[in-house]
Amino acid sequence: MTVDRAWIKRNLGFDPIANPAPATTFAFTKAALPSSTPEDMQREIIDFDSEAPEGIAFLAFTTATGLSRFTEIPWPRGLAPKTGAKPSRSGGSALPEADVLVVTWTVDEGHALSRVLTPGKDSRDDYVSYAHNYATIAKKMRKGCPAVKAKRLGAYWTTTIGERKVVVFKSDSHLSQDTKKLPVAGGTLPNEDVWQQIITEVKPKLVITTGTAGGIGKQCEVGDVVVSPIVRFDCKKWLKSERYHNAIYRDGGLKTKYLVQAKTLFKANADQLPKDNTRGPKIMRGTGPSSSVLTTDFFGFDTSNNYYGLQKLGDVSEMGDAVLGLVMKRLGTKELRWVAVRNVSDPQIKAEGTIKEQAKAAGVIYKGFGRWSTVCSAIVCWALIAAE
Repeated sequence: MTVDRAWIKRNLGFDPIANPAPATTFAFTKAALPSSTPEDMQREIIDFDSEAPEGIAFLAFTTATGLSRFTEIPWPRGLAPKTGAKPSRSGGSALPEADVLVVTWTVDEGHALSRVLTPGKDSRDDYVSYAHNYATIAKKMRKGCPAVKAKRLGAYWTTTIGERKVVVFKSDSHLSQDTKKLPVAGGTLPNEDVWQQIITEVKPKLVITTGTAGGIGKQCEVGDVVVSPIVRFDCKKWLKSERYHNAIYRDGGLKTKYLVQAKTLFKANADQLPKDNTRGPKIMRGTGPSSSVLTTDFFGFDTSNNYYGLQKLGDVSEMGDAVLGLVMKRLGTKELRWVAVRNVSDPQIKAEGTIKEQAKAAGVIYKGFGRWSTVCSAIVCWALIAAE
C-alpha cells in the first residue's frame, strides 16, 4: 500500500498540508512550526500522547479514535495477562528479575502495550519510575532529551502470562534522542548503557523490543507486525563512522506456537485501523537481512521513489532496535534470546510535495493509528511469551 494525502483525508478526516492540524494538537511545539524539520516530527512521534490535552485536541480535530474504544481481547483460557501488584522497589533500585523483559519506546506505544499486557495499569499514570544509575548515565545525555526531561530512564510494571513472569518497561532513553555525540574510543552510548543495565538486572530468558515502525514496500498496511530475530544498522549520519554502522545481528530459537492464534486476536480491535486497509493485519517473519528490522540514525521512512534508500534493506524501519543486537553480542550469553516485534504504524508514503511534507504525512498517520497498530504488536508479544 502506498498512501497519499487523499488517503489521509479519507482515513483521518483532513489534509495534513492544505488543512493542517492546529498547534494545540502537537506535543513537541517545534514540530507545529512552518520551519519544522523531519527530525522535529520524529520527536513529536516520541512525545505525542493521545490521552494528554494535545492528544484530545487531535482526536477532536480528526476522525481518529482513542483507546477508550479498546475492546477486551478474548484470551485463551489460562493465558490472559495477569497484572502484578505494585512493585515494592523504589525508583532508584534495580529492576526485579523475570523470565521475559519487554521494552517499548513512545508514549502512545506505552499506553497500548500496557493496556494489553498490564490491564488496569497504565504506563504513564501508574508504572513505577526507574532511575537506577540515572545520574551517571545522564551525564552522557543532552539537555532536553526525553530521559533528562523526565529525570529517569523509564518506567515499569510486572505481569504474568501463563507461568512466565514479565517486566514491561517503557523506556525514556532513545538512541535518536539521548545524544548526537559519538562516544570516546571504546566507550558506549547512553542507550547501550540502559539496555545492558536492565538486561543484567532482570536476568530474563527472552528480551523483546517492540513498538511502531515505518513499513518498507507496498506490501505493508497499518497494523501489520514484523517478528524478526534479525536487526541491522543503516547509519548514514552521526553514527556513520562507527564500526557497527552497517552491522547485522541475528538470534535464533524463537518459539512461535501461538502466532496463528495471535492473528485471530487482532480482530477484536482491527476496526480501529484505517478503513482503507484491504485486509486484516498480518504477521511477517524476519528470515534474512532483507526482511529484518532496520535501524537508522536519521528519521527516514519509505517513499514511493525510495528517497532514503531503505527498500530491500528490511521490512520496517525505526531508530533503536539494532542497539539491542549490539548489546547482546557484547554480552555473549547464548542462553539469552532476543527478538524485535515491530508494527507498521505508517506505510509507504507517495512521493508528492516536499520530503518535509511527506514526513508530516508519516507523522500524522502515526498520531492517528500508532496506538492501534501497537495493540497488534502487543498481542504478538503475548504470543511469544505464552510459548515460552
